Amino acid sequence: MTRLSLDAISYRPGDAGLFDTLTLEIQGPALVALVGPNGAGKSSLLRLAAGLARPATGEVRLDGHGLASVGETERARSIAYLPPDGRTAWPISARRLVALGRIPHLKPLRRLTADDEAAVDLALERTETSHLAGRGFDTLSSGEQARVLLARTLAVAAPVILLDEPTAALDARHQLGVLEILAAEARRGAMVIVALHALDLAVRHADRIIALDKGRVVADGAPERALTARVLADVFGVEAPDGLMAGGLRLKR
Repeated sequence: MTRLSLDAISYRPGDAGLFDTLTLEIQGPALVALVGPNGAGKSSLLRLAAGLARPATGEVRLDGHGLASVGETERARSIAYLPPDGRTAWPISARRLVALGRIPHLKPLRRLTADDEAAVDLALERTETSHLAGRGFDTLSSGEQARVLLARTLAVAAPVILLDEPTAALDARHQLGVLEILAAEARRGAMVIVALHALDLAVRHADRIIALDKGRVVADGAPERALTARVLADVFGVEAPDGLMAGGLRLKR
C-alpha cells in the first residue's frame, strides 16, 4: 500500500507563512479530494507532495523515504503531477504530447518501446481522446486540451497521481467523466489526490475528503463526515439544505 506522509510541515511561499507544522498521512489505493476556498493551500500541498516545492521545516515522505532524497527519475516515475493550467500553444500532435508522460521510463537516446506505445494508447483510450491523437494540440478546444493533458499524466503509470483542478475547463459531462476516470485509477491501485472546487463532485466520487482553510486541515474523513453543515457554513460560506448529493448549494444567510 502506497503511503504519502507530510510530517510537521511548515511552508512559507514568498514572505507569507502557509502551513505551520502540518502533519498528514494518506494511504492508497484511494481517491482523495482536497477542497477548500481560494488560498486555502490546496495547490501548495500538491506541489509539496510532488517534490516541486520544499518545506521550510518538516519532511515529505513516500513509502517511508524522504522525498528530497529520492532521485529525480525515480520521483518522476513514482509521482505524476498535473498542474492547474497546463495548456500550451505547442504545435505538436496530441499523441506526441501524451507520449511525454513516458519520458521518466525511457533510457537515454532511446525511442518509445512497444510497452510505452501501449501505455500511450491506454491513456488516450481511458480519457476518450484517441480520436484526437493526430490533431495538433494547439488546435484543440480548452476542454479537449484538458483531457489530453490528463492522458499525459495517466501515461506515466505512476502509483501516485496528483491533480490540481483537472475539471476546471470542462463541461458537466466531462467533469463527471474525469472523476470516473480517477476513481477507476484508484480502483486499479493508484493513490489519486485531486484538488477540486466542485464539492458535489468530491462528495460523489472521493473515498476521503480533506478540507483545508488558511493552511489548516479543518476536516478529514469520508465525504459524509468531512463536509458537515458546519464545515460548509464556516469554511465555504454556503448551505446545502437538501444535502450535497442533491446539489443546490446556496449562500449562507
